[in-house]
This record gives sequence, C-alpha cells and structure tokens, in this order.
Amino acid sequence: MAMLEEVKHQLAEGIIPFWENLRDDEYGGYYGLLTFDLALDKKAVKGCILNNRITWFFSNAYTLLKDPRLLEEARHGYEFLRDHCLDRENGGVYWSMTYDGKPQDTTKHTYNQAFCIYALSSYYEASKDREALEEAYRLFRLIEEKCTDDLGYLEAFTVDFRPESNEKLSENGVMAEKTMNTLLHVFEAYTELYRVDRSEEVGERLRWILDTFAQKIYNPELRRQEVFFDREYHTLIDLYSYGHDIETSWLINRGVEVLGDPEYMEKMLPITEVLADNVKKVAFDGRSLANECDKGVVNTDRIWWVQAETVIGFLEAYEKHPERKDYLEAAEAEWSFIRDFVIDHREGSEWFYAVDPEGNPDPAKRPIVEAWKCPYHNGRMCIEVIRRLSK
Repeated sequence: MAMLEEVKHQLAEGIIPFWENLRDDEYGGYYGLLTFDLALDKKAVKGCILNNRITWFFSNAYTLLKDPRLLEEARHGYEFLRDHCLDRENGGVYWSMTYDGKPQDTTKHTYNQAFCIYALSSYYEASKDREALEEAYRLFRLIEEKCTDDLGYLEAFTVDFRPESNEKLSENGVMAEKTMNTLLHVFEAYTELYRVDRSEEVGERLRWILDTFAQKIYNPELRRQEVFFDREYHTLIDLYSYGHDIETSWLINRGVEVLGDPEYMEKMLPITEVLADNVKKVAFDGRSLANECDKGVVNTDRIWWVQAETVIGFLEAYEKHPERKDYLEAAEAEWSFIRDFVIDHREGSEWFYAVDPEGNPDPAKRPIVEAWKCPYHNGRMCIEVIRRLSK
C-alpha cells in the first residue's frame, strides 16, 4: 500500500531527524521554539509538555524500529524530565522551564502530570529502567490524591497544589473547572501505565474514567462529546471539537482493549463508533477535517494534530468494520492531504501548524515548534499506521 511506504519514509526521513536536530546538548531536553520562518530560539522557554511528548515519541519510535540512537534520544528526554521538570519539594511536574532548566511557570496542571506518566511509561517499556516506572507511579498517586474532587479530575494548581483558575486549558470564552481534554489524556496516560505493568490499582481508575465518559462527557443526542464543564459536569458551551472526537474514538478503543474487560468493550464500542461516524459525516470534506464548530460556526482551519488523528481514527473504524471501505478511503485521502499540504517541504522544517481547506500555509504563521507543537500527534500517526498496515 502506497500510504504505508510513504508514512514509513515520513517517519524515518522527516520527523525523526527533524526532532533529533532540536536536541539541546548544553542544557538538556529539546529547544522550545522554531518560528514559522525557521528561526531557532535556543533561549526560548522549554515546555514540559513538549519535552514529555518528545520523550514519549522517541521511546515509541525505538520500540517500533529498534534503532539504538532512538533510545538514546529517549534517554536524553527522560533525563531532562527527571533532573529538571519534576518538583522534588512539592511533587509533580512544572508547566515549563527556562532554556537552561530552571522552573519558569510553576503551575501544576493535571493534564501535564498525565503526559509525564505517558512519557515515563513508554520510556520504561523501551529502556526497562525501573526508576522511570517508579516515577510514573508517584505521579499517578499524586494525581489521585491532589488533583481530584468527589466527582472527578480538577485542572490547575499552584506549585504546592492549591487549586487555581484553568486558563491553560480553557478556551472559547469560558473558564472550565473540568475538561474533556484533561480526562481523555489522564485516561491515555493510565492506559499506557496499565499496559506496561498491569497494576489493578490503575485498572480500576481506567474503569472509573470510562464510566465518566459514558455518563458525563458523551452526548448521545448530539452524537459528540461535550468539551468544557463546571465542577458538576454541566456543559458550558455549544462546542463540537471534531479533532478531539476522532482522537477519542480510537484512544478509548485502545484503552478498552488494553484493559481487556468484556463489560467495557460492550459499553464503550458503540459510543466510539458513533463518534467516528458522526465526525466523518459532519466535518470531513472528502480529503481533510475541519477543526471545530463553536456555537454553530465552523472553524475550517486544517490543524496539524487534527489531520494526524483523523488518519488513525478512520483506520481504527475500518479495522472494526472492514465492510466500511469508505473509512479506509477516508484515511488514505487524509494522508494524501497531509503529504501534499500539511508537511512543510522547506529544508529544516517539519509540519505546518495549520493550512486552509485548499492547503495554503497558515496565514497566521504559527510556529513550527512551540509548547504544543511536537511529534506526539504526527509521530504517533506514523507509528500507528506502520503497526496497523504491516500486520
């Protein structure tokens, strides 16, 4: 299949070498900013989410490809997390570091704690370094002790875990006390931790999160997830996040499969099928996926991560329903759009942050690398396509 070979090439010749070149051998971790014009700022803030995700990426790339240099990159990322991003006094992970590894923003966000668990779990699988697994469990227990209330996961905290407002993951004019996004990525992180170590303590929390998705997050009337909530899970805004729904459709399936509980397979698979099917009907134009619909107004930007998750989500839907060739055709069409327009073919670049529906580069000229722009989504898309189509 052409898509498989093209994706293999993109991973090996595009994404991996690009991020290897972002490695900071003087101060550790990976540089935090490459502008749209490809100007590297070696003194930019280093987001801990960025470095968590890079560590996750190189760990998984090594697990797939077994190239020792990829494990060395993963180790480089892990050592920066261990030695700089983790707060040894108060516990947890800072939001960001200065370029030379000092705390820059000391916010403790549940979302960020989860991504560090995700990175540590994958690094443990790649390296067999028990220290990384022990750090992952410390963060798991910290989330459960300090980042929850009686209804679920809270969002943002001060350095010593006193609750504060959630500017970092609130958007679209609301201030959310709970978000679908944080819950999803706590689930994703716990799935990875459970997969590599099979702790029933973690498994029970996975079941609880799945119940919460089914009862509080999923809106069966609108065939979508709600996004921003107050403390008691009342939705705050009419927002349909197409990218998060297609991402959720396969991440929930992955978690259910890792958990291996028939009750939850029966409960969740009908929901994830609806999420994927409705996104395809509502937001996919035959070659790419729109971003979101806010109070009836569609944002038509083709965001890099949304396009990457669309490929995986449609492949997952096809695997679950092989009679639905339209899902496979949609995944292939989306990849073609990525290949032709989202990948930035300028030397020394990677993927554009966004393009318009016709494939023209982002008029806002958002950076090629910044706190959220990393190899997590597009690198994972390559890894998932290779694993799925190489069977």
